[in-house]
Amino acid sequence: QVQLVESGGGLVQAGGSLRLSCAASGRTFSSYAMGWFRQAPGRVREFVAAISWSGGITYFADSVKGRFTISRDNVKNTVYLQMNSLKTEDTAVYYCAVDYGRVGVDQKQYDYWGQGTQVTVSS
Repeated sequence: QVQLVESGGGLVQAGGSLRLSCAASGRTFSSYAMGWFRQAPGRVREFVAAISWSGGITYFADSVKGRFTISRDNVKNTVYLQMNSLKTEDTAVYYCAVDYGRVGVDQKQYDYWGQGTQVTVSS
């Protein structure tokens, strides 16, 4: 079993930046993709970004392209989401997830999930 713990969320003004971290522990094996999803109040959970094991393949939602960057450190079993130029529309609970299959944007393919971290962007 894999446990995922997100950190780095908080309150930030529009235009500011935050970096989220997600550390995996437990039975973490090689060759897994990691992704970020978010859920705003009153909305369904949506895809944000994902990265392959090697880091060679990344995907971003159209709403965050050019503003967010995803990266990973496999020695630390950690994935990061650097969020720049934050907008009020980015306010949500952010979840990280692990997929032992191919990297992708479909939340149904991911095998393990963290508990989420709150990001609030004020105007």
